[in-house]
Amino acid sequence: MKNAVSLACAVALAALSMPVFAAEGQGHQAFVRGEIGSTDFEVSAGGFSVSDDDTAIGAGGGYWFNANFGVEGNYTLLYNQELDRDLDFDVFSLAGGVVAKKNFGADGNGFYIGGRAGLAYVTAQVRDGFDVEDDESSFGPYFGVNAGYDINRHFGLGLNYTRYQADLDDADIDADVLSVSGEYRF
Repeated sequence: MKNAVSLACAVALAALSMPVFAAEGQGHQAFVRGEIGSTDFEVSAGGFSVSDDDTAIGAGGGYWFNANFGVEGNYTLLYNQELDRDLDFDVFSLAGGVVAKKNFGADGNGFYIGGRAGLAYVTAQVRDGFDVEDDESSFGPYFGVNAGYDINRHFGLGLNYTRYQADLDDADIDADVLSVSGEYRF
């Protein structure tokens, strides 16, 4: 838990210091982003592990302080499985962190590479319809890389790899998400 608190403090300090790096006339844009892809999901508990694939869906937003640095917050459904007719098992993440990218075109357009890192609040729950029967949550790191193409100042498409980790009371969760994204900046 001490590591999670330390990581949260580091992310917060980095986010607050970003305006110092802001270049005059560049960036300063809020953004919204949607992602869809595939999760390679692994749960380890009591000496055994289970691995499965599922669809990942995410939505988020944030703020670019300049063309290269920003902060983000997002929600990602990492895993959803029907246990029987009435019970579902879900794993989702609420996350916040820093983002960075480097464009290779003129005026911040064209191809780019980037990265993200931060702290995720991962929840695993068993649901009966909309009623939560059991849940556990934990803070853990998330980090990733991406590449894509900014079509213009307002819209870009990307290919992303993001890893989420969490240590719950009874299990360790690792989720590797490969997704495509669309980002709108305003």
